[in-house]
Amino acid sequence: MTTANTPVRTRFAPSPTGYLHLGGARTALFSWAYAHRFGGTFVLRIEDTDVERSTPEAVQAIIDGMQWLGLHHDEGPFYQMKRMDRYREVLAQMLAQGTAYYCYSSPEEVEAMRERQRAAGDKPRYDGTWRPEAGKTLPAIPADRKPVVRFKNPLDGDVTWDDVVKGTITISNREMDDLVIARPDGTPTYNFCVVVDDWDMKITHVIRGDDHVNNTPRQINILKALGGTLPLYGHVPMILGADGEKLSKRHGAVSVMDYPAQGYLPEAMLNYLARLGWSHGDEEVFSMEQFCGWFDLDHLSKSPAQFNQEKLAWLNNHYIKLADNARLEKLVRPLLEKEGAQLDGAPSLELTIGLLKERANTVNDIAAAVMMFYRQPAPDAALLAQHVTDAIKPVLQDFAARCATVEWKKDALAPMIKEVLAEHKLKMPQLAMPLRLLVAGQLQTPAIDVVLELFGREVVLERLKKGLA
Repeated sequence: MTTANTPVRTRFAPSPTGYLHLGGARTALFSWAYAHRFGGTFVLRIEDTDVERSTPEAVQAIIDGMQWLGLHHDEGPFYQMKRMDRYREVLAQMLAQGTAYYCYSSPEEVEAMRERQRAAGDKPRYDGTWRPEAGKTLPAIPADRKPVVRFKNPLDGDVTWDDVVKGTITISNREMDDLVIARPDGTPTYNFCVVVDDWDMKITHVIRGDDHVNNTPRQINILKALGGTLPLYGHVPMILGADGEKLSKRHGAVSVMDYPAQGYLPEAMLNYLARLGWSHGDEEVFSMEQFCGWFDLDHLSKSPAQFNQEKLAWLNNHYIKLADNARLEKLVRPLLEKEGAQLDGAPSLELTIGLLKERANTVNDIAAAVMMFYRQPAPDAALLAQHVTDAIKPVLQDFAARCATVEWKKDALAPMIKEVLAEHKLKMPQLAMPLRLLVAGQLQTPAIDVVLELFGREVVLERLKKGLA
């Protein structure tokens, strides 16, 4: 195993057969943070040997997701398909050393032997027909049949490792058969490529999902056969949906890149993912600098984490409130333009964002809220009839007359509104509601004096005149 004096080298090694999902992003975050805490190296490796399912679009989606999150790699990305010569070199070495062998059993023959084993109540496995042993005579090589290469797994003993998340795990070698490490066309298989990559890249800590636990004893045996140094393994439990089931598309957005489209900030997602299966006391909100300083493997949870959309939204609201308005403006502007917002000659977008971001859970919420400043009002007819009554119209006309001369600042508008209310013996909602409808087109807005100031005198007078005509 690695020692305390070994420079930390972690890796994130996704398969580009789909989007970067939340579980993968969390694995990447943990691996990145651990390397950064100890001044180590974080490696990005694209495991693209599944040629039929791997796509350039999926590769780009992974890279885009990593960039959005800010999980920048120190080395890579390395692509397994570009390392085929190296894999063939190691395969040839293993064949020469006798730790691997050619197997000429056809797929049909392998399936038939497994059926016989199932019928006998045994665990289905390759029976070692082509495994070379001292004094054993191998069958005649079939004509015109290309062999696979199998790893010569130990027949006896156990594979034991101290998993940094799950504790000590022991698997009997009798539970494993001789794994295919190269297909008939010579293409190496997943478990073999992973071992060679981790060996060549001097990976010291493998942090990954616990769906890989069954791969680990096989990889350990292959690595030992190569004479490599074993990394420390940590298998993190999966992320579950709110219903306790494995997170999937039916739970909503599970691709990382769905979240910026829904208006989430990367720092909120990172903070949230960090708390899914790891804790530092009662800390809930923290920066990535703090996280890297705190992160350790001892406090990774052994239990599955449960995804909570409301908690993520709460965190996103927190980071939106902290975010610079100029930064938010760059995110909101394209959303408004897509909706046909009239931005020219309208109130400053940074100012309207600053006014309305406090209650927004997402950037999209901000865009929806500020839209009232960048479109013509279209109040509901029933609401107009309810609030802009014949009784209130003279008050609105009085208010409009005062708007023509008052200093156009909220500090002057507020006392003017109070004067109107006092003179007409009204309460604030009786005036504010019709004002909001006529000027903003809706009943819900922040304080009316602030909203009026942002709309500007000319727009307010024009809309009041139109509404009272």
